[in-house]
Amino acid sequence: MRLYINVDHVATVRQARGTDEPDPVRAAVLAELGGADGITVHLREDRRHIQDRDVELLLRTARTPVNLELTVDEEVLRLAERWKPHQATFVPEKRQEVTTEGGLNVGPASADRLREALERLHAVGIRTSLFIDPDLDSVRRSADLGPTAIELHTGEYANANSAAERIEQVTRLEAATDLARGLGLAVHAGHGLTYENVIPVAAIPGCEELNIGHSVISRSVLTGIERAVRDMKELILRAREG
Repeated sequence: MRLYINVDHVATVRQARGTDEPDPVRAAVLAELGGADGITVHLREDRRHIQDRDVELLLRTARTPVNLELTVDEEVLRLAERWKPHQATFVPEKRQEVTTEGGLNVGPASADRLREALERLHAVGIRTSLFIDPDLDSVRRSADLGPTAIELHTGEYANANSAAERIEQVTRLEAATDLARGLGLAVHAGHGLTYENVIPVAAIPGCEELNIGHSVISRSVLTGIERAVRDMKELILRAREG
């Protein structure tokens, strides 16, 4: 299983003071040294954290694949076509949200725009993914749009208040993974995953990539980012071996 580290929150700290540190690109280098299999950044329309310059530098310096999260905003889409990251994951955005609150709407109202965006990125050789809720209808609708992969939103699992609810959400993630794999989609997962809750998701057969940001960046304040990434990798390996 691949572990992609999201360095958005490093940029959040930088933007709070409007200065040039901490640098998310330097953080990405250290995450790679700690064992990250890839780096994720979200270029939001409002540029609240990651900036265009960050993505450009990251694509020139990263030794691992870069996953660019984005919306179907035309300006950002054109940048993705020019930059050609290894992977692009379409995610929803709301101006007032603190972080992504759920999966994409892949219903009829947005299907044409998403399909067009996916086709444009495929045309320039970019691997694509859709960030969706782990329900079977969303998986089927996503497959019809033609991405390479889906990323299952694990927020409801992460926010579960009881063991029974957590088991229910893992079962839901497993069913969505099985269906997606049967439809020819690669399966990723992410959102709200921490050192305390990652193992059951990492153990799901067929899930091949996790995107984790906040928990790793939070721990890195105390331990350093290389150690924080190594600790997460060890948990994921333990889940796969168990």
